[in-house]
Amino acid sequence: MAERIQKIIANAGYCSRRKAEELIEKGVVQMNGKTSKIGDKAEAHDEIFVKGEKIKRIEKKYYYILNKPKGILVTKDDPEGRKTIYDLDSVKKLTKGLGQMLNYVGRLDGMTEGLLILTNDGDLTNNLTHPSKHAKKVYSLRVEPKITREDIEKIEEGVDIEGQPLVGVISGVEGNNFSLMIGEGRNRIIRKVMEKLGYKIYMLKRISVENIRLGDSEEGNLKELEDKDVEKLKKRLE
Repeated sequence: MAERIQKIIANAGYCSRRKAEELIEKGVVQMNGKTSKIGDKAEAHDEIFVKGEKIKRIEKKYYYILNKPKGILVTKDDPEGRKTIYDLDSVKKLTKGLGQMLNYVGRLDGMTEGLLILTNDGDLTNNLTHPSKHAKKVYSLRVEPKITREDIEKIEEGVDIEGQPLVGVISGVEGNNFSLMIGEGRNRIIRKVMEKLGYKIYMLKRISVENIRLGDSEEGNLKELEDKDVEKLKKRLE
């Protein structure tokens, strides 16, 4: 069955589907020796190359969660040579064992820690990151000073950031700590909201994405997701 080229590239673990589309638009993707364009599809016998590298089609789907440590970048390559998640021993061992590099789903900035999903399932990646799906993510925060009732209400009503409101649900307030649930993934959006309201973040940790929870996984460790949890996640995003 023919599939769109960007989906094949994403499922092979080369990059996300959106990034694959960008590569196609840049003219660095070829199928059977000809430059590909958005909308092209490929059959099982077609050969696809990205920047001269042949894409190996992957049939089996893998789903893992990583407890990302603070100070580690979420990217495949950093021009400044800083440490990324792919430099972690657990991820390098997994990559070697699978014979491919899994894609990260969404980003966490360098100073944010916690749950990060790694997979070669391009459809799941696309659904979890597409703005229309509003995938729910929960973060644990520690801030200074203590968050006020007034600011909790502001966040739950919506704080304007760059012309768009960020609406969140706050729970579990205990001293300087609380949980925040949001349904979007704009870059550094939580940090921007807290900065606008006058708070300094001392800890920002993602603890869940929809039904997928970080649990007691140790920092830097990987855990393979159970089939039932993956299926439940997919159903939530239908």
